[in-house]
Amino acid sequence: MHLDHTHHGPAAVSADAHRPDGARRALRIGLGGPVGSGKTATVAALCRALREELSLAVVTNDIYTREDAEFLLREAVLPPERITAVETGACPHTAIRDDISANLEAVEDLEDAVGPLDLILVESGGDNLTATFSRGLVDAQIFVIDVAGGDDIPRKGGPGVTTADLLVVNKTDLAPYVGSDLAGMAADAKAQRAELPVILQSLRGDSGVSDVAAWVRGRLAAWTA
Repeated sequence: MHLDHTHHGPAAVSADAHRPDGARRALRIGLGGPVGSGKTATVAALCRALREELSLAVVTNDIYTREDAEFLLREAVLPPERITAVETGACPHTAIRDDISANLEAVEDLEDAVGPLDLILVESGGDNLTATFSRGLVDAQIFVIDVAGGDDIPRKGGPGVTTADLLVVNKTDLAPYVGSDLAGMAADAKAQRAELPVILQSLRGDSGVSDVAAWVRGRLAAWTA
């Protein structure tokens, strides 16, 4: 469910918007959020929703394992050659914001191997409310929180909640069981984010990831215009 509007925000164009051969590179969208918020499930659902219409690939980040990539491979959301993993060996902030070299190499290798691509999803390892992506790595970022983490998360703010191009409040189907006030979360998110969009989502519901997929399509349309 969109909150209030369908504003897509300005299209971010990085300095390296073109590949060395002059062709426009893929749009890169980062997904961050706390551990267990549903980032990997959202990535999987987006792949299923978009794979028939777009050429896409995924880069996952974990500290010491390839667990998220292996989940996507088991679910067969994309061919194996379109999914790659970065083992950060340190705080996820390091690989998505501070030293992005491993992730840049991963996205560039994917474009070389299976391109041309329309879209690359870069999933951060689980982190806290301060997680943000370098604009040298991604062109737009989605921050995923979930109702089971507490309905005070939007009110607490933090850069992930307040500045991400899209905030997703995930697992809304759990709200009655964990005592979360969805209306309050929606109001707090709007207060923190002003005109930036918020989507309330349950991947178990009828609409599933459709609102987030529509937002991604909007970003891609702006990127290729």
